[in-house]
Amino acid sequence: MLIVLGVLFGLSTHMVVNCGDEDEPDICSAVIGFSPLRGSLIAFAYEGRGRIALRHGDFRWAMADFDEAIRLNPNRAALYRDRALARRLNGDFELAIADYDEAIAHDPKLAAPYHQRGLALAATGDLDRAILSYNTAIRLDPKNAEARLDRGLAFLARGQADDARADFEAALALPSGKDGRAREAARAKLAELASAEPTQVSVPRR
Repeated sequence: MLIVLGVLFGLSTHMVVNCGDEDEPDICSAVIGFSPLRGSLIAFAYEGRGRIALRHGDFRWAMADFDEAIRLNPNRAALYRDRALARRLNGDFELAIADYDEAIAHDPKLAAPYHQRGLALAATGDLDRAILSYNTAIRLDPKNAEARLDRGLAFLARGQADDARADFEAALALPSGKDGRAREAARAKLAELASAEPTQVSVPRR
């Protein structure tokens, strides 16, 4: 009996933690409604359902589930990152920045929230703080081509063409990653900068 109960408990825990991996929110809802587990473990089910909603563009539903997950497990940095992403995609940039700050406070050695906070700051027009956030992301993950590209875009928006060019060249030199979009965007921006440079006209000597 103890062995059977142990197996059932293991399966239930596995379902709670991984229900968001499938694209069926009903699985997470069933776990939330009927699982005997409560407390921080059930937060995984809310997180999973929130990630499913996020993938489908239902940002308000995602935020509501992440709210509940954070209430149940307020010390998990990933929950703040997930809610920050939902808020950023929903246009709630200030709230997203606050969540990225929380995620960083819980896990300051991870590069991703610094990069994503930079995106939110840039969206508010705060390019100075965005660049500072990108700086930390790049220091923690020097091979992140997207962070180089985004910092280059911030430099370009601030009128620092040379700094922007250096970041675009660095992004182009880094591995392409999953889809290579950062390298292609960097190549396009370098072409734009090259076409915008004044043509040198030679003056004939007398």
